[in-house]
Amino acid sequence: MGESIDTDFLERDRHERMRRIPWIDLDAVRTARVLVVGAGALGNEVVKDMVLAGFAGISLVDMDHVARSNLTRCVFFREQDSERRRLKAEVVAERAMELDPAVKITPYTDRIQDMPEDFIPSHSMILGCLDNVATRLHLNAHCYNEGIPYIDGAMDGLIGKVQVVLPPETACLQCGMNKTHSKIMELRFSCTGEDVTFYEPKVAAEITTTSIVSAVQVREALKIVSGRAEAVLSNVFYYDGLRNVSETLEVSKNPDCPHHGGQ
Repeated sequence: MGESIDTDFLERDRHERMRRIPWIDLDAVRTARVLVVGAGALGNEVVKDMVLAGFAGISLVDMDHVARSNLTRCVFFREQDSERRRLKAEVVAERAMELDPAVKITPYTDRIQDMPEDFIPSHSMILGCLDNVATRLHLNAHCYNEGIPYIDGAMDGLIGKVQVVLPPETACLQCGMNKTHSKIMELRFSCTGEDVTFYEPKVAAEITTTSIVSAVQVREALKIVSGRAEAVLSNVFYYDGLRNVSETLEVSKNPDCPHHGGQ
């Protein structure tokens, strides 16, 4: 008898369907060292999508605990996690690695501002999944200074946006700041001492907008690591779920921005 022909070998390849997209470089995806900052609603969805897309080396930073209000839009959190006040980063890392045993997610439960100076530069790409302006600007500044791509996601109710910062070619996050952001920034940098904080109110959130924003973030990450910089968002992707529209809003380099020569 001759050897039997294995007709199912393609189905045993976890990423066989992705390999049918010719420009995706799965080897580059697998070896990329990615930092995700924020393990709340956006962070849950971003990590889920990254693991399923083949990213295997992920650092995850979040100092917060799971709350019951997280359960409606965070796929990795359970009721008992909120009851035990488990740390978000540790829960997401633990459950996301169940999706693919080959993935390594390292959780960090400190503020990103308190991580060592060489921590951010040790990654090839940063995804921001944050709910406050001050931390966004911290990441934006460090990424622009180090020349690291930064993909920022944000949402408010049914409205969401994604901005990709590719230093030094594109505008950065601070280029598009308005007066409200500037006021928050002034509060942040006028505070002195570890015990001084200021209050930023929570924004409205729901799962469908969270899913869309996070999917766009990971899609752009795939383009970057696959060497398709010419196809990456060069402005701001804006989504309005109530009006059923998405559009691209232009953001130009601001000559007054400190990252582009301003004071």
